Amino acid sequence: MATEAAVMAGQMASQTSKLVRREEVAEGTMAFHFEKPSGFKFKAGQFADVTLIHPPETDAEGNTRTFSIASPPFENELVFTTRMRDTAFKRSLQKVPLATEVKIGSAAGSFTLHKNRGKPAVFLAGGIGITPFLSIVRQAHHDRLPHNLYLFYSNRRPEDAPFLETLQNLEKTNPNFHLICTMTEMSKSKKEWKGEVVVIDQDMLSRHLATLRGPIYYSAGPPAMVAGMRAMLVSAGVDEDDIRTEDFAGY
Repeated sequence: MATEAAVMAGQMASQTSKLVRREEVAEGTMAFHFEKPSGFKFKAGQFADVTLIHPPETDAEGNTRTFSIASPPFENELVFTTRMRDTAFKRSLQKVPLATEVKIGSAAGSFTLHKNRGKPAVFLAGGIGITPFLSIVRQAHHDRLPHNLYLFYSNRRPEDAPFLETLQNLEKTNPNFHLICTMTEMSKSKKEWKGEVVVIDQDMLSRHLATLRGPIYYSAGPPAMVAGMRAMLVSAGVDEDDIRTEDFAGY
């Protein structure tokens, strides 16, 4: 009976969805839009598993990947965004026909906005690590939350920055949202950039925040970047209980 219950729970945990559209949101980065399954619930900042049911090819990495949900809960679709590494899963996702069915697992994760409205949220994002923050800031705007939100967003070049224009437009419409972008390899860019060009560090944070102690910090991106952000915050005197992190390993 326990085994049967476990099987039933697994079946309930995943639902069928269809691929609606796909778009390039930065060089080498694709966003895949899926129908939101009936009754699918999640909080902004959470993640879910996507499983290809009948992929045209497979490899040792398997047919399932875990992605942060880039879309906010108020929308009627689920968006998953990824760097397009040369794997069977990602090649399949890029070439299967629209309306192809996949399985989407239940949302999970605690990388969500804190409830204390008096504490600012400081988001530290590197590259594709922007995805949970995109969901959080869009949902916060939709819900008219009073939290002050500061997003420090680091990329090599504007060409590599997913959802940059979306975030810039959001800053114009939400007075509680503050966007600080930095591009660390502008010598390799063909675009103009007038913003920050240094890595996110204590000096940059101090220039944009009234105080480093007090906010809740969230960091997402490559493991080395996330570890570096934590170490930098701790050395600046930030309480470790005020630091929340999520690694994006392997993409």
